[in-house]
Amino acid sequence: MTRTRSVALHTTSLIVGAAVIVPIVFGVLGGFKDNGQLFTNPFGLPDPWLPGNYLDALRSGAFWQQAGNSVFIAIASTALVVLIGAMAAFIFARFAFPGRETLFTLFAIGLMFPFAVAILPLFVLLRGMNLLGNPLGVILPQVAFGLPITIVILRSFFRTIPAEVEESAVLDGCGPFRFFWRILLPMARPALGTVAVLAVVGSWNNYLLPLIVFNDSRWWTLPLGVQQFQSQYSADTARILAYVTLAMLPSLICYALAERQLIGGLTSGLGKG
Repeated sequence: MTRTRSVALHTTSLIVGAAVIVPIVFGVLGGFKDNGQLFTNPFGLPDPWLPGNYLDALRSGAFWQQAGNSVFIAIASTALVVLIGAMAAFIFARFAFPGRETLFTLFAIGLMFPFAVAILPLFVLLRGMNLLGNPLGVILPQVAFGLPITIVILRSFFRTIPAEVEESAVLDGCGPFRFFWRILLPMARPALGTVAVLAVVGSWNNYLLPLIVFNDSRWWTLPLGVQQFQSQYSADTARILAYVTLAMLPSLICYALAERQLIGGLTSGLGKG
């Protein structure tokens, strides 16, 4: 029974891994081909290797402008969501006050609230606040929708910190804010890294929100740039694959570099609710 279960788990892992890796490898290799090679040998190695598609994308000023916009929005959104989420999680984890669990439950319910459902009222709200065409119109909603998962993860981690640590800090003359800033945050680096990676990748891949906010192409992010590039070169599949590969490369690198910390942060604190 145990062996059967192990074989089933490994088989499932291989299938899921293949479903993720095969499209990525196909896109990376496809960018080194021309359309003729893609038609005659779609799954084989390029013969010859043609780096021109990647070089053309890297020479494009529009690509770097869109990449810069994506980086700016991702960094700003991540910094705000981590800072605000950490402070809120600290309050929920270390302070007792009436209605704490009810308020925390409201934040947790946000995990079940699809972003697409709110797109129409969000558009009306941003228009009323005159934030259409403004990067804040993307940054602030991303922060709001990123707070639930951030607070849930950080609160669980903060509650694993022994009360004795805080008591010792208080005896040494450390107030709540200083304890939070000087002691708790450094101890919470794995969890902070986890929520930061989730926020960066979520912002980098966000397509719908920038689509409704930005009418000016100067503020387009890479997902919008990919859509525009695909429309412009719809007949050149190899060129499109190269552009898409370059657009998704930063998020893949971010996940790869932070994989261990991401898993550790997600699993830490599971022992306490």
